[in-house]
Amino acid sequence: MIDLRSDTVTKPTEEMRKAAYAAEVGDDIYGEDPTVNKLEETAAEILGKEAALFVTSGTQGNQIAILTHSRPGNEIILEAESHIFYYESGAASAFGGVQTRTIKGARGAMDPYDVKNAIRGEDQHFPETGLICLENTHNRAGGAVVSIENMKAIQKVAKEHQIPVHIDGARLFNAAAALNQPAAELAEHCDTVQVCLSKGLGAPVGSILAGSREFISSARKWRKRLGGGLRQSGIIAAPGLVALTQMRERLYEDHENAKYLAEKLSSIDGLQIVNQVDTNIIVADVKGLHIDSAQFVEKLMKEGVLAGTFGSSYVRFVTHYDVSRKEIDTAIAAIQITAG
Repeated sequence: MIDLRSDTVTKPTEEMRKAAYAAEVGDDIYGEDPTVNKLEETAAEILGKEAALFVTSGTQGNQIAILTHSRPGNEIILEAESHIFYYESGAASAFGGVQTRTIKGARGAMDPYDVKNAIRGEDQHFPETGLICLENTHNRAGGAVVSIENMKAIQKVAKEHQIPVHIDGARLFNAAAALNQPAAELAEHCDTVQVCLSKGLGAPVGSILAGSREFISSARKWRKRLGGGLRQSGIIAAPGLVALTQMRERLYEDHENAKYLAEKLSSIDGLQIVNQVDTNIIVADVKGLHIDSAQFVEKLMKEGVLAGTFGSSYVRFVTHYDVSRKEIDTAIAAIQITAG
């Protein structure tokens, strides 16, 4: 079965498995796990931040950022289709007591003018704006890369109003690869950033939250409150360290495979590629086949390929480390049969 549902299905490499087995460990609550410490130090250096925190998931990292930056009664500004708003189970309101103010972006990028106008003024009727959240790459915009210029402009607005900026950078390394820029260049334009180790990088679990030393000290307590404090966690940090140091440089291969897949799919009658393919995500509209996305995905599965529904007529395909160019060709043939 060729699995193109998501890059989250990527299996850990043999080296990751060996690293987990051989990892030197200690109690991380005491700060005594050398593998976790090395992972956090390495991540902070790569992202250009003072410190970093190993967390169990991207959602946990984003929510810790919201809880640390803001307080109950605040409002956070974020893009209308963002992961924090769309896919995190209302955690910002459930845990943080904050409300969300969404802005419709263009390919996942909010207009800085709209962000400025969304910031609340001093009025007893309004909540205070506590945080601005960006997402790069933007999942529901089809893996779109948000430009450095856009992030820089929003950061400027935020600084003028003394509001922190957080980047949900679950796939920030994909954005860095697409722009051919160091990840630190993208992370420079925020106060904090969360990056996933368990998506395209292939680690079995975990994300990184990075920021100032003061912020990470506070975030560590929020991690504990959320049940994210772990003991001999070097066993899961070790694969993450391999992912962080060895898997970033190959992400362009996934991007090339995605562009190749999109080109081939665009020539199939009844299929329409609806996103600009910047990275490793392709979104196809199947309504021209006179079936809905669920029916298409079910038929495709019978041909040996897994894909994901992304709306009533949209189907998402995601390339990753475990899918070779040869398997992409096999998937294309299966999609042609399904569409025929």
